[in-house]
Order: sequence, then structure tokens, then C-alpha cells
Amino acid sequence: MKKCLTLMTMALPFMLSSIAIADESSALKEKLIEVATLKANFSQVVTDINGKEIQNGKGVFALAYPNKFYWHLTEPDESLIVADGTDVWIYNPFAEQVSVMDLNQAITASPIALLVHRDEATWSQYSVTYKDTCFDIKPKSIDAGVESVQVCFDDKTLTKMVLQDQQGNVSSFQLSQQEPIAAQEMSLFKFTLPEDVDIDDQRLNAAN
Repeated sequence: MKKCLTLMTMALPFMLSSIAIADESSALKEKLIEVATLKANFSQVVTDINGKEIQNGKGVFALAYPNKFYWHLTEPDESLIVADGTDVWIYNPFAEQVSVMDLNQAITASPIALLVHRDEATWSQYSVTYKDTCFDIKPKSIDAGVESVQVCFDDKTLTKMVLQDQQGNVSSFQLSQQEPIAAQEMSLFKFTLPEDVDIDDQRLNAAN
């Protein structure tokens, strides 16, 4: 369970003036309203607690409000995360394993969920501050799988995400070729279960 939540926070899953936290949260929400759908390429650099680079990679990132998320790491090792609006699917082709969890479990695990989830109960679980062109998001719970997430914008364009986990590792994602998602591309958010894979069903309503 912890391993899957860690992968989810790396996929993988924000944004105006340092007046008050409530105002900064509202500013972030306004930014996100302007990004109802998004598809982009990303490049990833991961550094450890000492600032040493331990991994780099690239892939494709997409989101659609409400509650849809797509994260496909293509290099160096392929992995896929798809939130279809109800469940979150995590596919590791090398291990031939698929894990699935409730969307609410993923929201608890990572501030990145604020990108596609806007109800007040969810937002109340995080504090938001703003500096320069970036929003820093921190979970209020000590049990969250991530320490903080930073999301940066160039005007209305989401350009960068930086995630720090509880071990001090920092994952930086630079976005490029951002564009709205065309209607025919919404199938990105439908996960098709591959054949001959092990399934780890962690959903709370899953049969024991």
C-alpha cells in the first residue's frame, strides 16, 4: 500500500499574494479553473536529500476536471497512473502488476490531487502559500505520503511541479507542449486492464 501511494505522489499528483492562506487557496483555485483540461510532455529529475541526482526521465501528463488524471512515465522505466474519476489504477509493466485504489485514498496521499478535485472538504486538508510565480501546498496530516508540492505558472500556463517526499527526495517536473485535451483524447482516462497481470485491489469496498 505504502509503495503504491509513494508512486502516486511521484506521478506524479498549486498557484497569488501572501495575504492569507484562504486567499492563496482561492487564487490557486482560480488558476485551476482556467486549466480544466491539460495535456503536456514532462521531463523529470529526482535528487536525494543531499542534492545528488538519482534519476531522470520523461513522459506524458494529462488532467481533466473533475477527478481525472493521467501520468505515463516512458523513460527510464515505464509506469502508468490513471485516475478515471472513481478509481486510481497504477500499472507497473516490469512487475506485471496493477494496483487499484479509491480516488479518495489517492487524494489523502498527495496534494497533487488538488489539480482535479475542488471540494472544500478536500482543500481544507492542505495549506497553500504563494511566492513569486509558484504555489506551495503542504498536507496538514503527518500521515501524508508527501512533504510538499510546489506548482508554478507562467500566466495561465502550468509550467512546473516540484514534489518533496518525507525522505527528503525532490522530484522536479518541467512541462512542455501544453495544450487542452481534445474530445477524442479523453479516452486517456480509461484504463484497460492488460492480460496476465497480478491485481492488487486496495479499494475500501473491495471484496476480501
